[in-house]
This record gives sequence, structure tokens and C-alpha cells, in this order.
Amino acid sequence: MHRELKISVVMPCYNEEQGLREVIRRLPGCVDEIVVADNDSTDRTAEVAAELGARVVPEKRRGYGAAYKTGLAAATGDVIVTMDGDGTYPAEAIPELIDALVDRRLDFLSAARFPLSDPRAMGATNRTGNWLLTFAALVLFGAKMVDSQSGMWVFRREVLGLIRPRSDGMPFSQEIKIEAIRHPRVRFGEQHIEYRPRIGEVKLRKWRDGWENVLFMIRMRCR
Repeated sequence: MHRELKISVVMPCYNEEQGLREVIRRLPGCVDEIVVADNDSTDRTAEVAAELGARVVPEKRRGYGAAYKTGLAAATGDVIVTMDGDGTYPAEAIPELIDALVDRRLDFLSAARFPLSDPRAMGATNRTGNWLLTFAALVLFGAKMVDSQSGMWVFRREVLGLIRPRSDGMPFSQEIKIEAIRHPRVRFGEQHIEYRPRIGEVKLRKWRDGWENVLFMIRMRCR
């Protein structure tokens, strides 16, 4: 626990047995529950997670959002922390981020990666795509963010009863932030974190995932 709050960490994972070991090793002692949403991995992701004390919840439907929906539904903590299983996000920063959530009286805190602490952690194409998607969220929804694509969030579990992200794919990350910003009862903020080079194989499909995000935002705006 931290600040008298039960802490759950939720990670969607597809073939992340290499990075997952390092991520779980870095988790601070205040974490009460680790939930790994195994997205039909073909390697030993599920076995490694279980060996290291995580609760594994399977999700056969492939997709970042699909895995997150399953993982978040299984979490029982007062505060939920999300991150990828590839070692890019600073697990050891969890207490600091929870402090920010509590001290700033927020409901949803998104960890912003920019400006990058280590430029090697993200290529120029990805940085440009992230800027364009973040700008599109501002134009379409008035959602002011530094990093619309960050995969590390810290939020109170009650938020899940107020917003209903729909995407089963990569747009889930920006959708949940847009929904949080737009909801009148959710107080949203960002805080800078260190972002690191990933461990293991890159799964992001730059152009396909980028266009999927744009089209999803347009459909979302039309709703």
C-alpha cells in the first residue's frame, strides 16, 4: 500500500517474457497486486508472470485495448497503475506518481514521456507520429495533453465506472485519456517520467497503428 491506498499494477502483454522479468523486478514494495493480461502470447509470458507472483488473466482476442479491458476489470486496487511489459516505463517511479495523484487531488494522472530523457528510447518517426496524434486530439476534442500515446497511467479505480473506452486496439490509450479529460467528474493531469529503450521485439506497426488512431478519433468525434 501507499498513502493508505491499495495499489494494483496492470500490464497488457504479448510475447514479453524478456522484458517482463525486468519490469516485475523493478516494481516497488508498495505494489499490492500485479495483473498481467496475457494477449494470447506464444512464448512463456504467462509462465514467467505467474512465477514472479503476478495474477495472469488470459485474453484471446488480439489487441492492446482488448487486453487492457480484461486486465483492468480484474484489478482490485484503490489505485490502478498501468505500464507495458517491455521495460520502457519506470516502475520505480510508481510511489512518486501516486503522490502526485493524491497531492494534486487528481483522479487520472498520465505519465508524459516528453521531452525524452533518452533520445535513443524513441525514433524520429515515432516522435513525429506522437506529436501529430496529440495535436489531433487537441483539435478534435480540445483535449490538451503533452503525450496522448503514453502507456503509463495512474488513476483511481472509480474512474472505470465513469468512462467506457471502446477500442480493442491501439487507440485505447488515447481514447481513455480523452474520455477522462472530457468527463466533468474526472480531474486529469500529466507528469513527466523517464522513458527507456525497450527490451525485446518491437510490436508497434507505425503507419498502420497511426492511421487506426486517426480514424478512430474521427469516428469518436462523429459520435
